[in-house]
Amino acid sequence: MTSPSTAPSPHLAVIGGGPAGLMAAEVARAAGLEVDVYEAKGSVGRKFLIAGKGGLNLTHSEPLPAFIQRFRERSSEVGVWLRDFDADAVREWARGLGVETFIGSSGRVFPSDLKAAPLLRGWVRRLRESGVRFHVHHRWSGWHGEQLRFDTPAGETSLRADAVVLALGGGSWPQLGSDGAWQALLAERGVDVASLQPANCGFDIDWSEHLALRHAGAPLKPVVAHWRDADGREHELQGECVISADGIEGSLIYALSAELRQAIARNGHATLQLDLAPGRSLERLQQELSKPRGHRSVSEHLRRHAGITGVKAALIYEVLDKTQLDNPVLLARTIHRLPLTLKRARPLAEAISSAGGVRLEAMNDRLMLNALPGVFCAGEMLDWEAPTGGYLLTACLASGHRVGEGAVAWLKASMPA
Repeated sequence: MTSPSTAPSPHLAVIGGGPAGLMAAEVARAAGLEVDVYEAKGSVGRKFLIAGKGGLNLTHSEPLPAFIQRFRERSSEVGVWLRDFDADAVREWARGLGVETFIGSSGRVFPSDLKAAPLLRGWVRRLRESGVRFHVHHRWSGWHGEQLRFDTPAGETSLRADAVVLALGGGSWPQLGSDGAWQALLAERGVDVASLQPANCGFDIDWSEHLALRHAGAPLKPVVAHWRDADGREHELQGECVISADGIEGSLIYALSAELRQAIARNGHATLQLDLAPGRSLERLQQELSKPRGHRSVSEHLRRHAGITGVKAALIYEVLDKTQLDNPVLLARTIHRLPLTLKRARPLAEAISSAGGVRLEAMNDRLMLNALPGVFCAGEMLDWEAPTGGYLLTACLASGHRVGEGAVAWLKASMPA
């Protein structure tokens, strides 16, 4: 491996070997730039590999207009990236690496073998063959004057780059390299950074000790979540979630995490209601539960007349006391809209992804920092968020594609002929 001390000064230094950084390197190298990739860990793409452990969800087949709306407040800005490099472009890019894809029943797109490792190996091999140079165990620690500074096993080293792409990730899964340490380094240089927050995350609920011990890990399916947004409008979404020792998590909760996090910021807590018996109207539940119970237990009554067993029954016992359990109207209403009070999001380190980061207002339309000409940012370190389902990875790749083109254009315009 070529070391920074002996390599020619790179035209483009890409710091961070995740999908956004590797895509920026690929685009820049294809345009003829000399490109060096610097990665803090011993290999690139670690989070990419872990995320694909259960089947790599590359992108989603949803039509582009609906796809773009998944990015909420940032749909306008992210939409610009996606129109240049969308889900179809992701599939074509994978095909170029010898990886065919298929659309699953949920609309998600996966490699035909479901694996992340073959795609990453093929990608890195193609980058190396094109002339991209990789430097692992190089942790970026800021600037030394106008030079980039890195901590390496051999000590600190500095180098000069004509342009820089920062693709340092957010703050989730810090053991894989995305620890958010770059926030202070950029803030020192006058870059506006929104604090990182957990996204696609679970939330804490003050369960009783009994429920936490007996039912942690139990799935809740299917259920329908009901919540109100900041304007008081009611929304609902059906899905699955999981009771944890500390609260609630799982795909349904992750899909609502932005709404729930914002509600907690406004009110100090978030209220989520779960319909534990989807498909059964409130009226039907009241009729069924009003039937005489006789000598049967409440649990048996719930099983026979509402289909409620296991953890769903435990949740009802968590909310209603013994007297209330004998009230069929109240019992039906609780099954139909079980109220949960969410106290706080789980820690950022546990989250699937991050919200917050470098504000897009601090950058031009090519994602170059206004405060630091020649320095571009891409990927999850930017101030946007996306649900799971391939949306996050697609937008990371699209942002890397955009900054790769932006760095090429900036270098060609600023470097002497």
